[in-house]
Amino acid sequence: MGRAFEYRKAAKMKRWGNMSRVFPRLGRTIMMAAKEGGGDPESNAKLRTAILNAKAENMPKDNIDAAIKRALGKDAQTLNEVTFEGKGPHGSLFFVECATDNNTRSVANIKSAFKKAGGEMLNNGSLEFMFSRKAVFEFAKTADMDIEELELELIDAGLEEIEEEDGVVLVYADYTNFGTLSAAFDRLGISLTKANLERIANTPITFTEEQMVDVEKIIEKIEDDDDVQAVYTNIG
Repeated sequence: MGRAFEYRKAAKMKRWGNMSRVFPRLGRTIMMAAKEGGGDPESNAKLRTAILNAKAENMPKDNIDAAIKRALGKDAQTLNEVTFEGKGPHGSLFFVECATDNNTRSVANIKSAFKKAGGEMLNNGSLEFMFSRKAVFEFAKTADMDIEELELELIDAGLEEIEEEDGVVLVYADYTNFGTLSAAFDRLGISLTKANLERIANTPITFTEEQMVDVEKIIEKIEDDDDVQAVYTNIG
Protein backbone atom coordinates (compact mmCIF):
# COMPACT_ATOMS: atom_id res chain seq x y z
CA MET A 1 0.00 0.00 0.00
CA GLY A 2 2.68 2.44 1.01
CA ARG A 3 4.83 2.38 -2.08
CA ALA A 4 1.83 2.68 -4.37
CA PHE A 5 0.66 5.64 -2.30
CA GLU A 6 4.06 7.30 -2.52
CA TYR A 7 4.19 6.66 -6.27
CA ARG A 8 0.86 8.42 -6.71
CA LYS A 9 1.96 11.34 -4.56
CA ALA A 10 5.25 11.72 -6.43
CA ALA A 11 3.53 11.46 -9.80
CA LYS A 12 0.95 14.06 -8.78
CA MET A 13 3.60 16.50 -7.64
CA LYS A 14 5.48 15.96 -10.89
CA ARG A 15 2.34 16.72 -12.90
CA TRP A 16 1.58 19.82 -10.86
CA GLY A 17 5.09 20.86 -11.75
CA ASN A 18 5.21 24.21 -9.96
CA MET A 19 3.97 26.07 -6.92
CA SER A 20 1.47 28.08 -8.96
CA ARG A 21 -0.69 24.95 -8.93
CA VAL A 22 0.21 23.43 -5.58
CA PHE A 23 -0.28 26.45 -3.36
CA PRO A 24 -3.83 27.35 -4.50
CA ARG A 25 -4.94 23.79 -3.74
CA LEU A 26 -3.36 23.91 -0.30
CA GLY A 27 -4.83 27.37 0.23
CA ARG A 28 -8.35 26.15 -0.51
CA THR A 29 -7.95 23.38 2.05
CA ILE A 30 -6.83 25.91 4.65
CA MET A 31 -9.72 28.24 3.78
CA MET A 32 -12.34 25.50 4.15
CA ALA A 33 -10.87 24.40 7.49
CA ALA A 34 -10.71 27.97 8.84
CA LYS A 35 -14.24 28.81 7.72
CA GLU A 36 -15.59 25.63 9.29
CA GLY A 37 -13.82 25.76 12.64
CA GLY A 38 -12.27 29.20 13.06
CA GLY A 39 -8.85 30.67 12.41
CA ASP A 40 -7.02 29.43 15.52
CA PRO A 41 -5.14 26.20 14.72
CA GLU A 42 -4.80 25.44 18.44
CA SER A 43 -8.55 24.93 18.73
CA ASN A 44 -9.21 23.83 15.14
CA ALA A 45 -7.69 20.41 14.47
CA LYS A 46 -8.65 20.42 10.79
CA LEU A 47 -6.92 23.76 10.27
CA ARG A 48 -3.89 22.57 12.21
CA THR A 49 -3.60 19.57 9.87
CA ALA A 50 -4.08 21.73 6.77
CA ILE A 51 -1.27 24.03 7.91
CA LEU A 52 0.96 21.03 8.66
CA ASN A 53 0.51 19.72 5.11
CA ALA A 54 1.05 23.17 3.62
CA LYS A 55 4.31 23.57 5.48
CA ALA A 56 5.39 20.11 4.28
CA GLU A 57 5.13 21.45 0.73
CA ASN A 58 7.09 24.59 1.68
CA MET A 59 4.13 26.93 1.42
CA PRO A 60 5.25 30.31 2.85
CA LYS A 61 3.75 31.48 6.14
CA ASP A 62 2.44 34.63 4.41
CA ASN A 63 0.40 32.47 2.02
CA ILE A 64 -0.98 30.41 4.90
CA ASP A 65 -1.96 33.50 6.88
CA ALA A 66 -3.53 35.07 3.79
CA ALA A 67 -5.69 31.97 3.19
CA ILE A 68 -6.96 32.07 6.79
CA LYS A 69 -7.68 35.78 6.50
CA ARG A 70 -9.63 35.28 3.26
CA ALA A 71 -11.71 32.54 4.88
CA LEU A 72 -12.71 34.78 7.79
CA GLY A 73 -13.43 37.91 5.73
CA LYS A 74 -16.91 39.31 5.19
CA ASP A 75 -16.81 38.42 1.49
CA ALA A 76 -15.30 34.99 2.03
CA GLN A 77 -15.83 32.54 -0.79
CA THR A 78 -17.97 29.54 0.14
CA LEU A 79 -16.29 26.36 -1.03
CA ASN A 80 -17.98 22.97 -1.01
CA GLU A 81 -16.25 19.62 -1.18
CA VAL A 82 -17.60 17.46 -4.02
CA THR A 83 -16.42 14.20 -5.56
CA PHE A 84 -16.61 12.69 -9.02
CA GLU A 85 -15.93 9.21 -10.31
CA GLY A 86 -14.92 7.96 -13.71
CA LYS A 87 -13.28 5.27 -15.79
CA GLY A 88 -10.75 5.29 -18.57
CA PRO A 89 -8.94 2.88 -20.88
CA HIS A 90 -7.20 -0.34 -19.80
CA GLY A 91 -9.36 -0.73 -16.68
CA SER A 92 -8.26 2.57 -15.16
CA LEU A 93 -10.51 4.09 -12.48
CA PHE A 94 -10.55 7.63 -11.11
CA PHE A 95 -11.86 9.24 -7.95
CA VAL A 96 -11.74 13.04 -8.09
CA GLU A 97 -12.06 15.43 -5.14
CA CYS A 98 -12.90 19.07 -5.75
CA ALA A 99 -13.40 22.25 -3.74
CA THR A 100 -15.81 24.49 -5.63
CA ASP A 101 -18.07 27.50 -5.33
CA ASN A 102 -20.04 26.39 -8.41
CA ASN A 103 -21.00 22.73 -8.58
CA THR A 104 -22.60 23.06 -12.02
CA ARG A 105 -19.34 24.38 -13.44
CA SER A 106 -17.32 21.62 -11.81
CA VAL A 107 -19.60 18.87 -13.12
CA ALA A 108 -19.36 20.23 -16.66
CA ASN A 109 -15.58 20.68 -16.50
CA ILE A 110 -14.79 17.25 -15.06
CA LYS A 111 -17.18 15.53 -17.47
CA SER A 112 -15.52 17.34 -20.38
CA ALA A 113 -12.03 16.41 -19.11
CA PHE A 114 -12.93 12.72 -19.06
CA LYS A 115 -14.53 12.87 -22.51
CA LYS A 116 -11.63 14.73 -24.15
CA ALA A 117 -9.13 12.19 -22.83
CA GLY A 118 -11.11 9.13 -23.85
CA GLY A 119 -12.72 8.43 -20.49
CA GLU A 120 -16.22 8.54 -19.05
CA MET A 121 -17.64 10.10 -15.90
CA LEU A 122 -19.76 7.72 -13.80
CA ASN A 123 -22.61 8.26 -11.37
CA ASN A 124 -21.46 9.03 -7.83
CA GLY A 125 -21.24 5.86 -5.79
CA SER A 126 -20.27 3.67 -8.72
CA LEU A 127 -16.71 3.20 -7.45
CA GLU A 128 -17.21 3.49 -3.70
CA PHE A 129 -16.50 -0.22 -3.24
CA MET A 130 -13.34 0.03 -5.38
CA PHE A 131 -11.59 2.55 -3.11
CA SER A 132 -11.07 2.64 0.65
CA ARG A 133 -10.78 5.98 2.41
CA LYS A 134 -7.76 5.91 4.66
CA ALA A 135 -6.07 8.18 7.16
CA VAL A 136 -2.40 8.34 6.22
CA PHE A 137 0.27 9.79 8.52
CA GLU A 138 3.94 10.37 7.76
CA PHE A 139 6.80 11.13 10.12
CA ALA A 140 10.55 10.66 10.42
CA LYS A 141 11.92 7.67 12.33
CA THR A 142 14.12 8.76 15.22
CA ALA A 143 17.13 6.83 16.52
CA ASP A 144 15.31 5.68 19.67
CA MET A 145 12.06 4.70 17.94
CA ASP A 146 11.09 1.01 17.97
CA ILE A 147 8.58 0.42 15.17
CA GLU A 148 7.21 -2.79 16.70
CA GLU A 149 6.61 -1.11 20.05
CA LEU A 150 5.07 1.88 18.33
CA GLU A 151 2.72 -0.41 16.43
CA LEU A 152 1.45 -1.86 19.70
CA GLU A 153 1.00 1.66 21.11
CA LEU A 154 -1.11 2.74 18.13
CA ILE A 155 -3.33 -0.30 17.61
CA ASP A 156 -5.93 0.88 20.12
CA ALA A 157 -6.04 4.24 18.31
CA GLY A 158 -7.04 2.52 15.08
CA LEU A 159 -3.77 1.69 13.34
CA GLU A 160 -4.17 -0.83 10.52
CA GLU A 161 -0.70 -0.85 8.98
CA ILE A 162 2.70 0.69 9.65
CA GLU A 163 5.79 0.60 7.46
CA GLU A 164 9.20 2.24 7.44
CA GLU A 165 11.53 2.84 4.54
CA ASP A 166 14.63 5.02 4.36
CA GLY A 167 13.84 6.62 7.70
CA VAL A 168 10.28 7.59 6.76
CA VAL A 169 7.38 5.97 8.62
CA LEU A 170 3.90 5.68 7.12
CA VAL A 171 0.87 4.78 9.22
CA TYR A 172 -2.49 3.78 7.74
CA ALA A 173 -5.92 3.56 9.35
CA ASP A 174 -9.57 3.82 8.45
CA TYR A 175 -10.53 7.45 7.88
CA THR A 176 -12.84 7.39 10.90
CA ASN A 177 -9.78 7.01 13.16
CA PHE A 178 -7.99 10.13 11.90
CA GLY A 179 -8.74 12.05 15.10
CA THR A 180 -7.83 9.29 17.54
CA LEU A 181 -4.53 8.62 15.81
CA SER A 182 -3.70 12.33 15.64
CA ALA A 183 -4.27 12.52 19.39
CA ALA A 184 -2.11 9.44 19.94
CA PHE A 185 0.79 11.01 18.03
CA ASP A 186 0.45 14.15 20.15
CA ARG A 187 0.47 12.06 23.32
CA LEU A 188 3.57 10.17 22.20
CA GLY A 189 5.37 13.37 21.21
CA ILE A 190 5.72 12.33 17.55
CA SER A 191 6.00 15.26 15.14
CA LEU A 192 4.14 14.51 11.93
CA THR A 193 5.36 15.74 8.57
CA LYS A 194 2.10 14.97 6.77
CA ALA A 195 -1.42 13.84 7.67
CA ASN A 196 -4.05 13.23 5.00
CA LEU A 197 -7.24 11.44 4.12
CA GLU A 198 -6.55 9.44 0.96
CA ARG A 199 -8.58 7.15 -1.26
CA ILE A 200 -6.62 3.99 -1.96
CA ALA A 201 -7.61 1.43 -4.58
CA ASN A 202 -8.62 -1.93 -3.12
CA THR A 203 -7.39 -3.74 -6.24
CA PRO A 204 -4.52 -1.78 -7.81
CA ILE A 205 -3.55 -2.49 -11.40
CA THR A 206 -0.08 -2.39 -12.91
CA PHE A 207 -0.16 -0.65 -16.26
CA THR A 208 2.41 -0.92 -19.03
CA GLU A 209 4.32 2.17 -20.11
CA GLU A 210 2.14 2.40 -23.22
CA GLN A 211 -1.05 2.14 -21.16
CA MET A 212 0.21 4.73 -18.70
CA VAL A 213 0.37 7.28 -21.51
CA ASP A 214 -3.42 7.01 -21.88
CA VAL A 215 -4.03 6.97 -18.11
CA GLU A 216 -1.81 9.99 -17.50
CA LYS A 217 -3.63 11.87 -20.26
CA ILE A 218 -6.88 11.71 -18.30
CA ILE A 219 -5.20 12.64 -15.01
CA GLU A 220 -3.54 15.66 -16.58
CA LYS A 221 -6.79 16.85 -18.17
CA ILE A 222 -8.62 16.59 -14.85
CA GLU A 223 -5.87 18.23 -12.80
CA ASP A 224 -5.83 21.18 -15.18
CA ASP A 225 -9.13 22.25 -13.61
CA ASP A 226 -8.70 24.81 -10.84
CA ASP A 227 -11.42 23.22 -8.68
CA VAL A 228 -9.63 19.87 -8.46
CA GLN A 229 -7.94 19.12 -5.14
CA ALA A 230 -6.86 15.52 -5.71
CA VAL A 231 -7.16 12.68 -8.22
CA TYR A 232 -6.93 9.09 -7.01
CA THR A 233 -6.51 6.14 -9.33
CA ASN A 234 -6.11 2.37 -9.23
CA ILE A 235 -2.49 2.61 -10.40
CA GLY A 236 -0.57 -0.17 -8.66
